Amino acid sequence: MPIIVDIDVMLAKRKMPVGVLAERVGITPANLAVLKNGRAKAVRFTTLEALCEVLECQPGDLLRWEA
Repeated sequence: MPIIVDIDVMLAKRKMPVGVLAERVGITPANLAVLKNGRAKAVRFTTLEALCEVLECQPGDLLRWEA
């Protein structure tokens, strides 16, 4: 899938552990790992919104297309 998830980049910029992000977003660390590692087939807008709110970023900071 050419959609790349850059949650790792934003976590590094915010110096935030994965567990803290999962807790603040309200998803399990396992589900966050699936999304973070690019194995997710879809993401809910509510989850994307929560990620953006917690990480203080835009959706484009988390997702990008690469051919």
